[in-house]
Amino acid sequence: MTSSKQLETRFEDSGPRKWCHPLKEDGFAALMNQENSTVHKIFGAGSFFSPLLFGKFFDPSDAFPLWEFEADALLSNPQNSNKKNVDWFQTDSDYVLIAQLLGIDNSNNIQVCVENGKIIEISGQWKQQRDQPREWKCSRWWEHGYVRRLELPEKTDWKKVEARLNNDVSLEIRVPKIPKNCDHSPQEN
Repeated sequence: MTSSKQLETRFEDSGPRKWCHPLKEDGFAALMNQENSTVHKIFGAGSFFSPLLFGKFFDPSDAFPLWEFEADALLSNPQNSNKKNVDWFQTDSDYVLIAQLLGIDNSNNIQVCVENGKIIEISGQWKQQRDQPREWKCSRWWEHGYVRRLELPEKTDWKKVEARLNNDVSLEIRVPKIPKNCDHSPQEN
């Protein structure tokens, strides 16, 4: 039986400095050297939140132009050829992203935010920080949370982005295209 839950999509930048500390290769290596199975599931090979998802190191807090690439070409990693944890494609009406959320136990933790009609951000917190629980994004965010920021293609109806969680493990995001016969763009705030 398939269960599906609509996730709230926010349409604002909730904090201009939230990802101000970049994750660098040495910081990622130190994080992965920990003997923490949750860290390895969330940031490990094939994970949507891994800095190595696209074949070379890329800070997930930097926006990536995902839909400019074909999924099969960008994710052609021989180690993960048996199992595809991330897929994206476009239909006549939508851009679609489907990602398996490995190691994320609490589905209520996923946040989807569209910033200024240009960036879609998928994030969450995997470890509770005892002091200052709202400030985890302003410090070394990867020790408490995860993020993947993606550039939205042009001519999208970003105010109608929909996010669903299927069976508590598969995230599906649909970004509607503006119909070709439409002369207007969504109004910006």
